[in-house]
Amino acid sequence: MKKLLGVMTALLLMSGLAQADADNGLISQKSQYSVKETLDRLEDVLRKKRFTIVLRLRHDASAEKSGLSLRPTELLLFGNPKVGTHLMASQQTAGIDLPMKMLAWKDEAGQVWLSYNDPAYIARRHGITDRDKIVAKMSKALDNFSHLATE
Repeated sequence: MKKLLGVMTALLLMSGLAQADADNGLISQKSQYSVKETLDRLEDVLRKKRFTIVLRLRHDASAEKSGLSLRPTELLLFGNPKVGTHLMASQQTAGIDLPMKMLAWKDEAGQVWLSYNDPAYIARRHGITDRDKIVAKMSKALDNFSHLATE
């Protein structure tokens, strides 16, 4: 039984489905696009949904300026105060995890991923128990945005 469970887990992890790590709250979705194109697509979706784009940062470019090398890695910070403020009103420390962010990155095998923090994890991390509807709304929206950016 343990062997079967191990094989099933490995197959799920190798599939193109979004991967969630229960220990660290990170959700990763495979992208069929380059790092830049993945974030361009994400930024376009967010702008159409009237989210505020706070920052776009190329970690690889910053590394290069320091004489270091890094596979393509780009971060997008974005938010919607009508949503995120509810979490901070419940527990101000949630502000350390807001605005939301998504990271597009290329792994050693050349696969591009789009990763982000699970809103339910953020709520658990900060002891937020009175905003379940907002957390569910955030989770659904981020899942939709990641699929639109990667597929």
